[in-house]
Parts: sequence; structure tokens; C-alpha cells
Amino acid sequence: MSTVKLTIDGQEIEVASGTTILEATQELGIEIPTFCHDPELSVHGACRICVVEVEKARTLVAACAAPVAPGMVVHTSSERVLKARRTNLKLILANHPLDCMICEKMGECKLQEYCYLYGIEGTDYAGEKHDYPLDQSNPFIIRDLNKCILCGKCVRKCHEVNGAGAIDYTERGFNSKIAPAFDDPLENSSCVFCGMCIDVCPVGALIPKESVRKGRPWEVQKVKTICPYCGIGCGIELQVKDDKIIGSRPNFKNPVNKGQICVKGHFGLGFVESKERLSRPLIKRKGVFVEAEWDEALDYVAERFKEVKAQSGAEALAGLSSARVTNEENYIFQKLLRMLGTNSIDNCARLCHAPTAAGLATVFGSGAMTNSIEEIENADALLVIGSNITETHPVIGYRVRKAKDNGAKIIVVDSCFIGLAAIAEVPPHIDNLALSGLGRCAAGNLQGRRSIQGLH
Repeated sequence: MSTVKLTIDGQEIEVASGTTILEATQELGIEIPTFCHDPELSVHGACRICVVEVEKARTLVAACAAPVAPGMVVHTSSERVLKARRTNLKLILANHPLDCMICEKMGECKLQEYCYLYGIEGTDYAGEKHDYPLDQSNPFIIRDLNKCILCGKCVRKCHEVNGAGAIDYTERGFNSKIAPAFDDPLENSSCVFCGMCIDVCPVGALIPKESVRKGRPWEVQKVKTICPYCGIGCGIELQVKDDKIIGSRPNFKNPVNKGQICVKGHFGLGFVESKERLSRPLIKRKGVFVEAEWDEALDYVAERFKEVKAQSGAEALAGLSSARVTNEENYIFQKLLRMLGTNSIDNCARLCHAPTAAGLATVFGSGAMTNSIEEIENADALLVIGSNITETHPVIGYRVRKAKDNGAKIIVVDSCFIGLAAIAEVPPHIDNLALSGLGRCAAGNLQGRRSIQGLH
């Protein structure tokens, strides 16, 4: 691999050819402000807050978009650069609400952070301001377009990662804004409410409805855990205050999902605080379940195990485990049952995955996955048989879409026209006789993205 030598703020550095100035400064530990940049997304270069001065260049250049060149000399904090960044911030503030005291993003807002860093108290540019109505129509996201700075990160996340393509730039000039087609409500668009647009928004334009007025960022404890829904094992960070979950965000450092998330992991944890959820063990007495203490319940189970084993033998015992707990917990569970002398252990995952496990074992010698999640997006071809990935395992669906963007061929074999069929080279053949089934599938897909409301 060829390398390039350059100088940044008096420090010489050698980096790979094709590296951007921003990436080179990050290797040196030099921080450059950014609004529109995201390493997972395509280069945009729209916000211009990351401008730097390159000697012999006619104008300031956007560090996130400009590649390094041999002998380049870069200044990241010259007076010319600082003046341009301050002007940029003032221009943004000219059409931005200054309600920071009650803004949900206070403490995490990049605009607020950079104004503090560069000493910006207000704007010198008086003029017309937008007055868009606050959009609270959908159950998950509050959209305040008055605070949008048009960085475009939400648009690229929606198109490049999720593949939903629900939002984009609309209108022109001063009237430019981010919205679904025809300015329809989000719930009438192709939005699947993954919430990743919220996670990348640098200001308070997109806010999770479930967290409003429940705690400031510095009051919230971030607890890393694993999403309890499907088997991908996405890393999430629970937002906890006063021992209650007030929100959920993806863990950007988790190697499984890399900050990606779906509607269930983002907004589907309301069941934790549900009044219908069991919080104490129940023991049936005289045909009625009554609450008991944990020690009492465990002693009761242990005694019943002993009685059954003594009367009918160990094979009279059986255990049914959950597919929603960790591998470690399932391992301990089966060890307990085997210690008691029984091999009668089952779980719900075996029932729904029995055909695929048997097929994999026959062809590859093992019923387990034969590749890593990481390998999916680098595959040359993907054959999807009877699996609606974008509904059941959305984050894997993102990787399949990434593979498509990388040139992979997708073949879908299914009785339904599933989400991936729209981007497949060989989609499923749905004839007129299957139209009723297609209708059911389409209705199921639409319901899937909205049914999470019932979990709150």
C-alpha cells in the first residue's frame, strides 16, 4: 500500500494514500469540529465546519472530504480557519432557536458545544427564521425542523445503512428541509422507525419521544447490555435514571451491530416497566398462584425436583429454556438439568430453526452458522430462502443491503414478496394465484414496523 507524507500543525505524519485530512488529524490526536461527517457514511462535505488551511491552496478545504497529498502542509487552527468556523456558526444560529435551556439535546448538542468552544454568544446576521410546526404525530420521534442544520446525516443513514430511504432533502435554498416524499408524515412513508436518525443527529431536531422531560444527559446512567429480542445480539446502552429505563441507544463500539439498531431494540423496551410484568415468583397454592419470596420459591422448586426424581426417576424431569437469554445462561441451565440426571432439555429456538439446522448439518456438517456477520457484506452472492431478514433480523438486513451496495447478487426464494425482493437480481416469482398471500405478507411487514407500539 502506498503512503503519503504530510505536515499537520508542524507535525510530520505518514498515512495511507486516500486518507482524508480529517482522518490524518485524528491519528495525531488533533480534534477538528464536524457536523455532517460520520465514518460509516459516505463523504458529504456540506457543513464546512471542518475547514482547514492548506498552504498554496486558493481556499479553505473541508478536511472530511479532501484527501492528503505528498508534501501537503495543513493548519487546523490558524486565524483564517478560526474566523471561518466562527462565521459558519453565526450563520447557523441566524436560523436556529436559542431555547437551549429547555432543549432535550442540551449537554449533547454539537452546535452548543462548538459555540462554547469558539466563544459564539449570538449571531450578527438578522433575517427571516423558519417557523415549522413541531411534528409529534408518530409514536417514537419528535421532529423539530426549526433546529435542523441540514447536515444530512439522517438522510444518509436512512438510505445507506437502513435502506428505507424514507427521508431526503426537499425544496430549495432557504426553504430546504429534510422530509419524507410530498412532506407526508413519517408513518405514511417507508420509515421503519429504527431511530438511527436520532442517534446521528448533532442537534435537537430529532428527539426520542419516550425520553422527553425524563432526565438530562448528565443525570442519566448509561448501562451497556444486549438487546433481548432476536438472536443477533446487538449491543445497546440503556438510559437509566432512578433505576428506571427512560430510553435505549445503540452501542457504537459493539462489534456485532457497530451502532446499528432496529425499532425493537430502540423503542421496544417499555415492557420492562409494564405493570403486567412479573416481578416476584409465584407459587400455586390451592389452585391459585400467590406471590412468594425468592428463597421460598427456590426451596420449593428444589424440593419438588427431589420428590419427582425419587418417585419417578430423573428422566421424569425436563427443562424448557428461553432463546432470549444469553448463551452462558443457557449453558448453566443445561448443566443444572444434566446434573439432576436428565437429558430432556429443549428451547423454543430449536422448534422454529429445526429445518435450517438440519439442512446446515447435512450440507456443512454443523447446524450452526458457518460465517461471521462481518462476512455478509463482503459476499459475492447471497441466496435468501424463506427468511424475511429485514423483518426478523433487521440489523442483518442492513448488512445484506450493504453487500448489495458492494456489488453482491441477491437471490430471493420465498412465497412472499419480502423487503429484500425489491433489491434482488432474482426476486421470488409471485403469480396471480399468490396475490392473496402477497397481500398477507405486505400487511405483515407493515404491521411489523408498528406493532412495537403495543409493547409500551
